[in-house]
Amino acid sequence: MTTDPVTADPVVRYERLGPVATITMNRPRYRNAQNSRMTYALDDAFGAAAADDGVRVVVLAGEGEHFSAGHDIGTPERDAHLPFARRAGLWWDHTATAGAEGRFARESEVYLGMCRRWRELPKPVIARVQGACVAGGLMLAWVCDLIVASEDAFFADPVVRMGIPGVEYFAHPWVMPPRVAKEFLYTGDRMSARRAYEIGMVNRLVPRGELAEHTAALAERVARMPRMGLALAKRAVNQAEDLQGLHAGLDSAFALHHLAHAHNAETAADPLGGMDVRAMKDA
Repeated sequence: MTTDPVTADPVVRYERLGPVATITMNRPRYRNAQNSRMTYALDDAFGAAAADDGVRVVVLAGEGEHFSAGHDIGTPERDAHLPFARRAGLWWDHTATAGAEGRFARESEVYLGMCRRWRELPKPVIARVQGACVAGGLMLAWVCDLIVASEDAFFADPVVRMGIPGVEYFAHPWVMPPRVAKEFLYTGDRMSARRAYEIGMVNRLVPRGELAEHTAALAERVARMPRMGLALAKRAVNQAEDLQGLHAGLDSAFALHHLAHAHNAETAADPLGGMDVRAMKDA
């Protein structure tokens, strides 16, 4: 079990009730910001759900007020400099290299690579979203098959403020209409759960107090379908998205993402364009 070094609580909880496994991000004091420790704990949990024959559906949730505020760019447990065993790709260890090479190696693994890995889980995954679903939080929600959101949830990708074209798992033009995606990126503004529901990015919209119950009911409903049928239906839709250019589009946008990091490193204070958590909030 991977635990928070300060609280000793698991950074990800895994619970199974009947045919439904619930994976819960558990760094609520940091709005479930995702450090590498959490990312690999999520991978452990998704692996456990995949291997358990009794699990038919997976729910991905965030403890506390928010689903996830994104990647960890400033908490005391930020661990981007630490090595972890590679799972999602064959790039070398990022800690042995500097500059664009090291950043590309790390993000190929923990960001784009992990999201692609989880998207292919051959069981339905439902995101249970409340509060903030921002940047790296969006990536987690987007790899899920269904999204149930509370009425107070909001979605945002503000990383254009860093001079970067968008988050690493750049699914924007597939989860929303292209002109909406451009507005979403160009402004960095929050999209309400109501708006996300209207454009089809969210499947169900419910009051905050009913979020857990409604998501559980949906998961149990889906779990009654034949396992093989669900797996093949998921594969069919994912393949259709890839034929529409999702896989190639992700690779292309990921390259532009790292061009922006390298540009920032040459012209600004750091690869994030001098932006930290407070600056991103205040922009």
